[in-house]
Amino acid sequence: MDNKINEIRRRISTLRAEMTLIEASIRDQVNRDLDCSEASYRLMAMRAEVTELIGRWKAAGGGERLPTVRERLSRSYADRPIATAKPDKAKLNKTRPDKAKPKPGHGNARV
Repeated sequence: MDNKINEIRRRISTLRAEMTLIEASIRDQVNRDLDCSEASYRLMAMRAEVTELIGRWKAAGGGERLPTVRERLSRSYADRPIATAKPDKAKLNKTRPDKAKPKPGHGNARV
């Protein structure tokens, strides 16, 4: 039973990801004054499929609350490690004289 629930959740997750891409294409089409009716119909069909999958998920015993797209995105950004600043090259050259600028004619080029 857990396998069935997990499969439904994976399908819901995939559909939500596809829906965000279609929503972006709709926005792009609207911004360019193009017809977005085909993409809109696909999006509405996907929403109906997600609704049906959620019903099957609940009937199969899925009980925890499904996160919204915004919650999933904010959670994925919060899980990322904090970027550290790269050391300043000028400071490195002062502390490590052996790594100073190469002298003219002594570059890395091979002859």
